[in-house]
Amino acid sequence: MTERKPLGMPFESWVDRQIREAEERGAFDDLPCAGKPIPGLDRPHDDMWWIKQKVESEGLSMPLPPTLALRKEAEEALAQARGARSETEARRIVEEINQKIREAIRTGLSGPPLNLMPFDADEIVSEWRQARK
Repeated sequence: MTERKPLGMPFESWVDRQIREAEERGAFDDLPCAGKPIPGLDRPHDDMWWIKQKVESEGLSMPLPPTLALRKEAEEALAQARGARSETEARRIVEEINQKIREAIRTGLSGPPLNLMPFDADEIVSEWRQARK
């Protein structure tokens, strides 16, 4: 729209005319998602929606604070240990994540509280054995 609103014309009438003329020219034909619901319209309002949409469309991931990243890594390690091929592998996975947890407790990490203690390797290996019976 390069045309300016004429003086004395009500704003709403000017906008309505611009939309009508654009429709008549076919400016709205073949738009993506034409005739479909607007994606995300039913989601609650989020001031950061555009950032999240950009991150998702670019296939990026939001960096987590170090404490949350370690919690996520610990959950993944626990799942890997439970799905390990051998007791030795399960114990190695648990000991590796435990070493990272102990280091984080000793040195401290930025972010929300860690709220994470080293796993009991014997208990995890025992669970591993029970799942294999």
